[in-house]
Parts: sequence; C-alpha cells; structure tokens
Amino acid sequence: MLRIVISTFIIILPYLLVAQADDCTWTADNGNGTFTNPIFHDEFSDPDMIRVGNDYYLTGTTMHAMPGLPVLHSRDLVNWELLTYAAERLDEGPAFRLEDGRDIYGQGFWAPCFRYHEGTFYIFSNVNGVGTQVFTATDPAGPWKQQQMRADLHDLTVLFDDDGKKYAVWGYDEVKMVQLTDDLLDVVPGTERVIVPRGSGAGEGSHIYKIDGKYYITNTNYEPMCYQVCLRADEPYGPYEINVISAESNMGVGQRARVFNTRGEAPYDVVRYDENYVGCIPMHQGGIVETQSGEWWGWSMLDYNSVGRVTGLSPVTWQDGWPYFGLPGNLTRTPRSWVKPNTGVTVEPSAPFVRDDDFSGPELEEIWQWNHVPVGDKWSLSERPGFLRLHALPAENFWRAKNSLTQRGIGPESIATTRVELGGLENGDVAGLALLNLPYAWLGVVQEEEGRTLRYFNQQTDETTDVELEEDAIWLRTHANFDTDTAFFSYSLDGESFTDIGAPVHMPYQLRTFQGVRYTLFNYHTSGSAGGFADFDLFEVEEPRCMGLTRPIPHDQVIQLTSLADSSVLTSWRNFLRPVGESSPAAADSLSHFRVLERGPGRVALQSIATGRYVTVKNNGGLAEVRLEETESGDASTFQWIDMLQGDLMLMSLTNHRYLSVDPGQGSLCSADARDARPDRRGGACFRWELVKQ
Repeated sequence: MLRIVISTFIIILPYLLVAQADDCTWTADNGNGTFTNPIFHDEFSDPDMIRVGNDYYLTGTTMHAMPGLPVLHSRDLVNWELLTYAAERLDEGPAFRLEDGRDIYGQGFWAPCFRYHEGTFYIFSNVNGVGTQVFTATDPAGPWKQQQMRADLHDLTVLFDDDGKKYAVWGYDEVKMVQLTDDLLDVVPGTERVIVPRGSGAGEGSHIYKIDGKYYITNTNYEPMCYQVCLRADEPYGPYEINVISAESNMGVGQRARVFNTRGEAPYDVVRYDENYVGCIPMHQGGIVETQSGEWWGWSMLDYNSVGRVTGLSPVTWQDGWPYFGLPGNLTRTPRSWVKPNTGVTVEPSAPFVRDDDFSGPELEEIWQWNHVPVGDKWSLSERPGFLRLHALPAENFWRAKNSLTQRGIGPESIATTRVELGGLENGDVAGLALLNLPYAWLGVVQEEEGRTLRYFNQQTDETTDVELEEDAIWLRTHANFDTDTAFFSYSLDGESFTDIGAPVHMPYQLRTFQGVRYTLFNYHTSGSAGGFADFDLFEVEEPRCMGLTRPIPHDQVIQLTSLADSSVLTSWRNFLRPVGESSPAAADSLSHFRVLERGPGRVALQSIATGRYVTVKNNGGLAEVRLEETESGDASTFQWIDMLQGDLMLMSLTNHRYLSVDPGQGSLCSADARDARPDRRGGACFRWELVKQ
C-alpha cells in the first residue's frame, strides 16, 4: 500500500517517440549501405583504432570505471562487437576503492593508444599519479598482460618505425617525441625533443603514422573550440608542417549546459548556453586508417553533452598530401550519414552491447562496469540465482557508495527500468536506481526503523520527494532525453502502470567524472557499517529512437519539405526551387510536392509533381543554381538523404557534397552550398518532411 507524503510532479518532456523494435539498441548501420553518426550513441571517448589484415580493433578511455579499456572488433568500421576488456581492474590504493574519503573520479585510464607489431597487440594508457601502463596480448580477445613503464607520458601515441626504432609522442601545445627502449618500458636517454613548439597551433591527443615515407601526427586543439590538425614531416623529429584537417563538424548539436567547478558542494554553478553555442562539441581527437580497398577513413570524438563523448566516423579525402576529414567540395566537415566503408566484407547491422540483463547468467553482461574497484564478496549472481544481489557497504551518500554497478546512458533517448526486491534490506540501507553524474539524482528505497520509504533525491536542488512503501518489491524507472539533457523518474508496483515522481532532472556535462551520465544500480548503508542486501532481478533499456533512420526513406512517395529556419515551403517556380510562406497558395498545391526516387544507397532524386522536372544542382550550387531540369544529370540530380534524428532532414548534393538550403526569412531562391547544420537547426539546411496524400 502506498500513501503519498509529498506531492509529486507530472512531467511531460519534449521527446520524440518513433515506432521501432522493442529490443532495438542504437545501431549505426542503416541497413541500406549507409551509416549514421555517431557510431555509438553512448560514451566512447578518446578512441584509437588499428587495422590488422581484414580486421579492425578499437579501444577508448574508461576513466575510473572497472573493468577498463574495452577491446572492440569490426570487419566494416561500422558494426562492432565487444571482445573483452584489457584491464579487469585498476587497484592502486584506497582512492581506487573509494576508501578513506578518497576517489579517482575523472582519473584512471585516459586516452589509450592501440598498436600491433610483429604478432603482438599493444595498448598504452597513462594513469594520472600512477604512470603509463602497457598491455600486451597475442590475441585481442585476451588474455592481456599489464606492465608499468618507467616513464609518465600523458596521452601518448606510439610508432614502430621501419628501421626498428620505436617512438612515443605526447604533450599539449608543446608536442614532444622520445625514442622508447626495445621492451617499451622506458625511454632512451637523450632522445627526448620538442618537435612542435608552443603556440604553433598543435594540441593534444596525438596519433602518429608513417605513410608513404612521411610522418603524420593527427592532433586536437580544444581552445576556444575543438578542431583537429595534422602534423607532417619527412623525418620523425621534424621539422613539422601543421594543417587543419577537421573543423566545425558538430552534427547539428550544440553545448547546452556545463559544470566547471565540482569540487565543492551542490548546488553547482551550471553554465547554460544559448541554443546555437557550439563550444567544445565539434569532432576532435582521432586518427586515420586505410581499408583493404585503399579508402581512407577517420574517426574522432564529439562532446555530446550529458550522454558523454561519442565517436564519429569520417570519410577522408587526401588533397595536396594532407588527409582531410570530409568529402571533395566540403573538406573539414563530416557528413552525419554516408555510404559505408568498402572493406570487401558485407556485415549485417548489429550493436556491440547487450544492455538488458535478467541476471540469470553466470556473469554480468559485458556492458556493465563498476564505479571504482568493486568489493568482490559483496555482490553476487549466485547467492540467489536469477538476481543481482548487492550487499550494502557503509557510505555517507550515493557518491561514495561502493559496488555501484553502472552502464552508459544511451542516446538520443532511453528508458531504463529495474525491479528490486527489498526483503533483505536493513535499517540504514538505501538501494535503487541512479543517474550517476555530478550533480547526481536517484530514486530508491530507504529502510528505516519506522518502515520503508520510496525516495527521489536531486543533489543539485536538494529536493527530496518521499512516498511511504509497504511492498517488498518495486519497479524503478528513469527516462533520459539526451537531446534536451533532461530526465525524470517514475515507479510502479506492478510493472505496468508507472507514476512520475519528483521534478525533472537537468543533466549537465562536467569534468569531475569526465564521463556522460550513467545508469546505476546501488545499495549503501548510512550508519557507518555494513548493512543488508537488495536483490535486482532485471534491468531493461528501451530506446524509442534506436536507428539512424528514424523513418524509412519514402521511396516512390510524394513529400513536402518545410524549412526549420523560417517555416517556408519549397516549391517549383519558373524551373527554380523557391521557398514560399506557409500561407502561400503555392505551398498548398502540387508546386510544393516532390516524388522521392531511389538512386542508390541512401540516395534520392526529387521529381516535381507539378512539372515532372528534377531538382538539379548547377555549377557550385550557389544562389539560383538549384534548378528543375527536364532530365536527370547524375550526381547533380542526386542527394544523400540524411536523417538528423529529431524529425528533420538534410539533403547533401553529390555534386559538391554541400547541403540544400534556404536563406532564412529572405524568400530568395534555394542554394546547395551550406556546409553543415547549425545546432539550433535554423541555418536553412534542415527541413521537416511530410508525406502528401495522393
């Protein structure tokens, strides 16, 4: 029986619900020969990738989460599987175990370097305050052996040169190079040099390659906005030229809210930006790889607000000896959707992680990571088969709770639900479901002498909402919309009908955990000693928008296109493409109707219903250079259909790899020369499309 103690709030969030498979999780492969960025719609930061024969391998930063350093495998650069983690745990003292009031939030494994040389796989990763770690394996699926270098190289990258020498590159602004000993555990004395002086435009997060006899180092700068450069030299120590290879690619996403100072107590100073502010969002810190077919591809990460830093995949265009991210005619900009890499392999669309867990297996699903090093005998899948049992360990609050089990929040929108049985709780225990962030929020059950209370707590606002609870089991749910960085909690007694509780949770990105928001199962004891236990018997994640194509491309159907910038409607006018106001007669008749014709993987032609002519880009695609022609003209009449995941669309011309656009509020003729989308989607290149009844 429930009795409401403090009134709850009913929250309606501005999210989009698109009918997709109930068991679907984010899949970048659109199933039509194209893919949509990001490759993972959850945090995968500081990625590094290698190709070994016909196989690709990937790892990335995991900070304080255990196990760490995931090893992923792919045959096509788009569909990945998780093989293992290189590090089962990282235990270097009390801070790594949340002991003595200490922690390693935002520390741990940073910016790993993945390499392969003469039958051995290597992962190098620096651990602040500990030193640089080297992991080796002959099989990427493990086992991996860990050793510590006698050097401390931050965000390093390693090159095995043709002459047998081994080099490491690291540093920010001032970039350094040093030769490594043959065992890779130390530096050769006297070989350290500055290869790029301060103030030259270089940054950090280097990735070094030797290509056709030249040395290339991709490198990122984050002030005042993230962008990526490339260093190029004829000799390992230089001198190096520097060129910008990726800039302002933000996938139509801007920075919304950020917390910079998180060392004190809540409420934290949340900096909120206007809707068009890009900040550190654009693609940065990545590298390049050549496929078996000779194509070149790049990868890098984007600061994607509260979901964390995500990984994007970019076609690479070599021009004048530089590897630009992007396509001819629109260099340094990465399309959100593009044709999949040609690796000579056809792979069915798949996702790397299984997010749901009924806890019936002998092991946790591999998506799970512990918040810091777990206490092994205080959690179990075998004490009560079919349940995850978390024993309560002493902690003053959720932030200090040991054995908190986490998995990354998944965008663009997801709903996490768990059921927990409460019969093992002791007075002083607090168990439930949390959004691990700073500030954090949770919904859980508090066991006290007076009875049980269902409690919602928001650290930022210090808001508490209590509901008396007599039941021995309850369903807890959180619904996170990472397009708005807003979440809310709800609960149920039957698993069918859920009741909202508490105010909306506003989720900023912050540099204390240096991670995105994580869904977390927890149980801790507030009285300074160990407590009872909580039994979780399921964890399920629903994703209303789990595919890059939120709606199928409407082949052979008729649509109308409306600009998000000014609500103008595209029409056929004197064989030009012209936007008109919503109330214009032309917006209501066949002049605004276009048939979508399939023209290859994710590609379309647009045929005017009124005239039968085809939308065609002439010359450079500038003003008055989008015409309606009697016949199709190959690439000039073909557009890449790019779903922007929020009900809007971009159309990339294949003739110049720029986007169809209108000049907002001007009523002028359409062009096809927009370079990208603005975060507020009001630059003129984003359109809403609707089917027209015939």
